[in-house]
Amino acid sequence: MMSNLFSMFDPSTNIFNMSINWLSSIIGIIIIPMPFWLTPSRFHMLWYNIMSSLHKEFKTLLGSSGKNGSTFIFVSLFSLIMFNNFMGLFPYVFTSTSHMVMTLSLALPLWLSFMLYGWINHSTHMFAHLVPQGTPAALMPFMVCIETISNLIRPGTLAVRLAANMIAGHLLLTLLGSTGPSMNILMINILIITQIALLTLESAVAIIQSYVFAVLSTLYSSEVN
Repeated sequence: MMSNLFSMFDPSTNIFNMSINWLSSIIGIIIIPMPFWLTPSRFHMLWYNIMSSLHKEFKTLLGSSGKNGSTFIFVSLFSLIMFNNFMGLFPYVFTSTSHMVMTLSLALPLWLSFMLYGWINHSTHMFAHLVPQGTPAALMPFMVCIETISNLIRPGTLAVRLAANMIAGHLLLTLLGSTGPSMNILMINILIITQIALLTLESAVAIIQSYVFAVLSTLYSSEVN
């Protein structure tokens, strides 16, 4: 019995007082099917097609001003987040992307590097972004404040969006699952079907949230060029 509903997100498993649940972020590579490493294989070709599609889309978002090879940063970011999201769907596996420490560690350095690069190399372009085209002169001071605030909160919104979506689904699954012992056979069957449906939804959310994080990071990068 959990003393706290959020204790499922607590990295409490440890060996010699060293938390090992965070290792789920990297240790899951062990469960990659062996045929993936054989070229060509179905697993390899499937992943190659996914990465190629993402590379083309991110290249379009970055436009002609994007540097060669810069799309690989965002493709790798998508892969890392999706991998960690899926790892959290396994029973008793720590969900690292449900913690702000993890999500903010991804979002903040990216945003900070974009801002530093933009203000150092394209200062005029960055100042122009603070006042949208066609803004009346009387509203310009307000628009500068609004655009500045919206730029400053970007890493926070990226981090909170990912963490909140991961927490919400897991909490719902845990909350419904904890009611099982007090149900009759009919209700348990309904509960199992509901849990399977929610797990399928969470699998889709795991992909969508990693895609949203990568796409928004790409769009923020394209604004500084």
